[in-house]
Amino acid sequence: MWVDLLLLANLTAQPAHGYELRRRVEQNSGYALSNNSLYPALRRFYDAGAVTRTAVESQGAPARHVYAITDVGRELLHDMLAELPDELAADEAEFLSRVGHFERLTPAERFGVLDARERAITARRARIQALARSAADASRNRWGLLVLDELLRRSHAEAHWIATVRGSAVTAPTAPPACSPPPSEEDAR
Repeated sequence: MWVDLLLLANLTAQPAHGYELRRRVEQNSGYALSNNSLYPALRRFYDAGAVTRTAVESQGAPARHVYAITDVGRELLHDMLAELPDELAADEAEFLSRVGHFERLTPAERFGVLDARERAITARRARIQALARSAADASRNRWGLLVLDELLRRSHAEAHWIATVRGSAVTAPTAPPACSPPPSEEDAR
């Protein structure tokens, strides 16, 4: 799902062909995409009306498809950014992909994403602590305990980082209206 999110987010900047889009995703997120994840996602988006696809001819080369996000795609992007289901919250890429686009969310939506990640970290920490206690009681693998200690250290460091992000989440500006879903009829009144 994070692949879908990053593709749509990058298409909001400007239309792109597949290779360019893959390059921009990596530059903006550090995540490298394969053609096996890129093109099936673009096909799904096209079929769902989230992107348009235009063949652009070039001399001496096959035509390239240029993809552009639609209003349906912008709405889909917003929904994906604003929701981090608990079953995905433990996945670092899912979480960081959303944080990387917090400018598109309201403070309340940002807090929802941060809350989901904190729940995942708390559950993971409890599981690791139980494993460490069990391993220490059984005088087990010293190296395994070293790894569990490092995982605990990382979970504490991330919890501290999330607290810092939470402090910025209230005051950081949101994206211009073009990146937000359109207001409902009730909101317009």
